[in-house]
Amino acid sequence: MGLLSTILEKLGLGHSTAQAGQQTAPQTSSASSVPPKTVPPKSMTVVDIVAKLEGMAATHKEKLNWKTSIVDLLKLLGIDSSLTARKELATELGCPQEKMGDSAQMNMWLHKTVLKKLADNGGNIPKELLS
Repeated sequence: MGLLSTILEKLGLGHSTAQAGQQTAPQTSSASSVPPKTVPPKSMTVVDIVAKLEGMAATHKEKLNWKTSIVDLLKLLGIDSSLTARKELATELGCPQEKMGDSAQMNMWLHKTVLKKLADNGGNIPKELLS
């Protein structure tokens, strides 16, 4: 399981919708030469990520700015936020090579990309956090 999967799981995203997209329709014996059709995923449940993260931040021992910092977002979720872990996540998400050599650029790219992935997987992320 990759780091993105861990993030999605901790926020209650992706797991059920990923499984729904992998289900296949049963084949009938008369259509055995036709490949099985993928059953479309059921409607995605929207999760209020901001409310969830704000609730977690309110009880966290450190004051974390998860809205702008990938390090703080990972800390809030209880995930390793070391440079090595962030590089692994950046590689997993396809960070451009020119950003990988500059940790500040990589972190900004990574934060924006993780928030977009949360939105893509049913997280309700305000537009101002995605731009």
